[in-house]
Amino acid sequence: MAGRTSYRGGAGRTALVGLLTGLSLICLYLAFLAPSGKLGVVALAGIFPAGAVVSAGLGAGFFCYAATGILGLLLIPAKSAALLYLIFFGLWPMLKSLLERLPSRVLEWIGKLAVCNAALAVLWFGLKALFLPFLPAALGQTWMVFLAGNVGFVIYDVGFSKLIAFYAARVDRVLRKNR
Repeated sequence: MAGRTSYRGGAGRTALVGLLTGLSLICLYLAFLAPSGKLGVVALAGIFPAGAVVSAGLGAGFFCYAATGILGLLLIPAKSAALLYLIFFGLWPMLKSLLERLPSRVLEWIGKLAVCNAALAVLWFGLKALFLPFLPAALGQTWMVFLAGNVGFVIYDVGFSKLIAFYAARVDRVLRKNR
């Protein structure tokens, strides 16, 4: 995900990470305001740390994630969007970058599914009342939540990879030219 970087240091990197953090925070606030589709808007907020990783490196991605998460907890009235971002969607771009460096696709997917299931376990067993009260009775069974979560995650990860490729080809390329 982060092969080459154009903003390794200085003001350009700081400005880019600040901009991406602001955009991610706006998405978290929109998730708070949205009457439905909150999960999708929080997932959208996770795209911006991926942009930081592609354009400025893994450290910039972690900084964008941490700054957005902290500001989200401080500024957004309903903390569920910020917590969902912190538990999974904001952290995923950096973990994805690290896992995709593994030498084997099998190990990569084992690691990805382990991260997914760890996040699901935290949400299901630790924060169920906050995040999952809307589940239909059919999905009330633990095995159904994990099955649906894993299927959804695989689809999400494939789509996320395509978004990252688009960002690298279109947006990051423009950033490099204008540097």
